[in-house]
Amino acid sequence: MSTLSPNPNVFPASRSAVGNSTLHEPAWVRRTLLTLALVFMALFLLLPLVTVFVEAFRKGFGVYWEALADADAVSAIQLTLIAAAIAVPLNLVFGVAAAWAIAKFEFRGKNFLITLIDLPFSVSPVVAGLIYVLVFGLQGWFGSTLQGWDVKIMFAIPGIVLATVFVTFPFIARELIPLMQAQGTEEEQAALVLGASGWQTFWHVTLPNVKWGLLYGVILCNARAMGEFGAVSVVSGHIRGMTNTIPLHVEILYNEYQFAASFAVASLLALLALVTLGLKQLVLHREQLRGQHKGHHEH
Repeated sequence: MSTLSPNPNVFPASRSAVGNSTLHEPAWVRRTLLTLALVFMALFLLLPLVTVFVEAFRKGFGVYWEALADADAVSAIQLTLIAAAIAVPLNLVFGVAAAWAIAKFEFRGKNFLITLIDLPFSVSPVVAGLIYVLVFGLQGWFGSTLQGWDVKIMFAIPGIVLATVFVTFPFIARELIPLMQAQGTEEEQAALVLGASGWQTFWHVTLPNVKWGLLYGVILCNARAMGEFGAVSVVSGHIRGMTNTIPLHVEILYNEYQFAASFAVASLLALLALVTLGLKQLVLHREQLRGQHKGHHEH
């Protein structure tokens, strides 16, 4: 039986294209695609972002600062920071543990765990909030029990934190899983053979290899936690000055026709988006430098 081998003279253009990282398209094609991309970004990304800041400062810095210094706005900012400060570390622990287990071990139910991690991506945040109301609300499954213990979850900080954790917990795990899978287990096995404990292996081998991906996941998780609206809106009760986060406070101001104040508070979220993008680019740049340095060291 003879085997077929590829003929180097067949499809030479395809072979050269595979070895080249760029496509040699006509100049008008490149310009058209670039123009469409820039127009799309200008209309749907940059213009709304600029509009937020323009409207926020339309009546002057005094009005802008007055809107941010308002007691209800300060309360919303504080509650948003508290919810993020609790939810992000919880997701950090869960994300690292889940990613390590999925990437480094084989066990029954592994695919099911991956499906659960992706669940918040497919479930509407509003539905997630309603689920928590069904479970912990006064008329819910554990409502009467919690009321007897004088424990309040819905329309309070615990409910807001639970809703925030639910919608944000895939970000860190999903960032780490492919990174850990690509690295394999050889280095961890070598460390264990040399006598390192499980914690020492994680701290000195696994963590340094994924630190930039971990930081990237934390940045995205924090941005999502501070900007969450749907789930938090359901479980918060919209109690002004008590259970309103920044997005909820923006909605209330806008519905009351306080447009300058609403855009002023919304500019904080826009600024958070810009800071997140900046940190993201910094992390990606450091990761690229690390990869280039590692490749140069190997050569």
